[in-house]
Amino acid sequence: MGSLAPPLADPKTISPTDLLHLFKSQQSHLNFFFNNIDISQALTFSQTLLNTKGTIFFTGVGKSGFVAQKLSQTFVSLGIRSGFLSPLDALHGDIGIFSQSDVLVLFSKSGNTEELLRLVPCVKAKGAYLISVTSLQVNLLMGVCDFNVHLPLERELCPFDLAPVTSTAIQMVFGDTVAVALMGARNFTRDQYSSNHPAGRIGKSLIFKVRDVMKKQNELPICNEGDMIMDQLVELTSKGCGGLLVIDDEQHLLGTFTDGDLRRTLKSSGEGIFKLTVGEMCNRNPRTIEPEAMAIDAMKKMESLPSPVQFLPVVKDQNILIGIVTLHGLVSMGL
Repeated sequence: MGSLAPPLADPKTISPTDLLHLFKSQQSHLNFFFNNIDISQALTFSQTLLNTKGTIFFTGVGKSGFVAQKLSQTFVSLGIRSGFLSPLDALHGDIGIFSQSDVLVLFSKSGNTEELLRLVPCVKAKGAYLISVTSLQVNLLMGVCDFNVHLPLERELCPFDLAPVTSTAIQMVFGDTVAVALMGARNFTRDQYSSNHPAGRIGKSLIFKVRDVMKKQNELPICNEGDMIMDQLVELTSKGCGGLLVIDDEQHLLGTFTDGDLRRTLKSSGEGIFKLTVGEMCNRNPRTIEPEAMAIDAMKKMESLPSPVQFLPVVKDQNILIGIVTLHGLVSMGL
């Protein structure tokens, strides 16, 4: 069996007051960035990326490199041609990917990162456009790149003002905000976003409609209003939907009868349940949903107050029953 780490003889603690102070300090440092950013630089940067005909590459070293990788992935997810370039690999062959229509964005807090400075003349020789994103007012990168964006940095939250825990935060905020600006300028739609995220809850919630996930035909637990309740127990339990769909001869939905209704009827009527029809005890005004509705909206409708339900009948024109969607089914598929 696995074992837990032994308790420390002298366990360390963090003061709630100290932690709150740190959060407020970080908020203050981020506000310094927001209050001092040069919006004209940010706009020029955004317009340049928006009108780039080639690929937008991001690069950086250390923590700034992680930010560059993340931003590249964000741009790709929005349908924008983008990639991350390792400064080291670039100097060993990867620089061959550049063309004159590309842009390279170099993230560096100091703007004096040696690996990036070595990279600049090589990329320039390929004809690509270079943009440095730095926080020091005066630095070497801004002097050798085609354009520089200054990200105002008051100080790092680190007590030594060394660990890049604030500078990387503003790099991420800046890059992600520009990405959203490009979404709007490109009229990027919800459907386009969903097509780029086919897996996971995000994609499923944006792609799947009720018609894609509903049970239909022989899978439906259906009965007529004149059927005796006790005669429909098999139908009620065998389809795994948690209820019955009560219809007429023309497939119009008349109501629903759930396993909860069964328990309540049995409790209130006792042996009288043997004489009751489904139509006498069913809910004549159930929640329903249309086949073209989003599956995630069906889930929200089932979970809505005051009384959540386990399934929704799916109906089309004139309340014709065509299917059923269950909460269990939606959860099982990852919604």
